[in-house]
Amino acid sequence: MRKTSVYLDEDQAQRLARMAREEGRSQAEVLREAVATYQPKSSVDRNFALAGSGHGDGTSIADVPAEDLLESFGE
Repeated sequence: MRKTSVYLDEDQAQRLARMAREEGRSQAEVLREAVATYQPKSSVDRNFALAGSGHGDGTSIADVPAEDLLESFGE
């Protein structure tokens, strides 16, 4: 195991101490578990954005003439 230092503001330090005390564990154990279960927001599964993308008649917006796309633009 490797030792490291963590700087916490007063509220964070009190919260960590309270959680450790309530769970009957050391603060280090609570921090290790928090780090082990942490998932950054960037790792969120974004596959939902593809939902329904396989449906349609097969045409592409790239095949629509620009004049048709801009016909009502700005009105």
